[in-house]
Amino acid sequence: MGPGPVNAHPRVLRAMSADLLGQFDPEMTAYMNEVMALYRPIFGTRNAQTFLIDGTARAGIEAALVSLVAPGDTVLVVNFGRFGLLLGEILGRIGAKIETVEARWGEVVPLDVIEDALKRVRPKVVATIHGDTSTTMAQPLEGFGALCRQYGALSYVDATATIGGMEIAADRWEVDVVSGGLQKCLGGPSGSAPITVSEAAAAHIFARRHVERGIARDDIDDGDGPRILSNYFDLAMVMDYWSDKRLNHHTEATSMLYGARECARVVLQEGLERRYTRHRAAGAAVTAGARALGLEVFGDDAHRMTNVTGLVIPTGVDGEAVRKRMREDFEIEIGTAFGPLQGKVWRIGAMGYNAAKHKVLITLGALETVLRMEGFTCPPGAGVEAALAAWNAELAA
Repeated sequence: MGPGPVNAHPRVLRAMSADLLGQFDPEMTAYMNEVMALYRPIFGTRNAQTFLIDGTARAGIEAALVSLVAPGDTVLVVNFGRFGLLLGEILGRIGAKIETVEARWGEVVPLDVIEDALKRVRPKVVATIHGDTSTTMAQPLEGFGALCRQYGALSYVDATATIGGMEIAADRWEVDVVSGGLQKCLGGPSGSAPITVSEAAAAHIFARRHVERGIARDDIDDGDGPRILSNYFDLAMVMDYWSDKRLNHHTEATSMLYGARECARVVLQEGLERRYTRHRAAGAAVTAGARALGLEVFGDDAHRMTNVTGLVIPTGVDGEAVRKRMREDFEIEIGTAFGPLQGKVWRIGAMGYNAAKHKVLITLGALETVLRMEGFTCPPGAGVEAALAAWNAELAA
């Protein structure tokens, strides 16, 4: 019950046990086409360029940024936690000129602050995290992409921690590139990064296409822009690989594709709205239960992620001792924190296969017991009762 990875759905694990196929076997390319179609509604898009990056969620982030941004380009980073800082780290290695708008950990960046920065720095790309698990905050994105377009910038969103659990509306938000990961709300293992690319972003990336010499073909023309500085993460070649061109760029991670496909099938069979409601209920239950135990919930209530909740470690309580007892006595993992929150906050994730009423209630019951063992006084049974009431209220709303 940490901030991810979480337990994978059994169907996903079973799907990954299927035998391998050659990367250009007709059955394999049919699966690739299915994956593209399955992830479009999950991303809230009609983008033709919706596919997988082979690698963890960070591979999707790096593929997006290295393909959008050339050395010397100005990029505006919306930073409100550890993963906003990661965007800057990757962009710095690319050689971008980085400008930032920032919020304190536990808050988000208002849209008007982003607009002021857009006017001032005129970036080529604006990059943000949707839900930053380090702070448990979700950056509002209504109007974000349209604002970027108004000032001539492409937009990128990392939705690793929210895809499949909170609404992703790439088309409505008018965002150009969104990437994610399987290991959180999608209920799969880490190792595959779904991504969607708008027509405008695809055109920008294809203008930088430089196909490697060993696989160059007469029907695929190079662009006249600067070459993308990664071979593996070159989205121009990866998009050609996933298209009818079937450019022989790399060997597809077959088992991960099976897993990603099954993740999407599980999500869509449940229904997106039902799934988002379930995650809201889980988050509300964790929050209500924690407060009933006398714990402080970290961050701004108005912008809290539905699937990860930060709890302030009470004064006098050894946070790591609590985590150890939870793991050893109850076999429940809860998360620690990073940077300025390290040793100050626990993070409880209720997402994907773990966003279940009984799992939240068991976790809160175990936490109450462990807190008492560590000398923290809390009302008996109050956490579970409050969580159950909050869960039921959310579902009834």
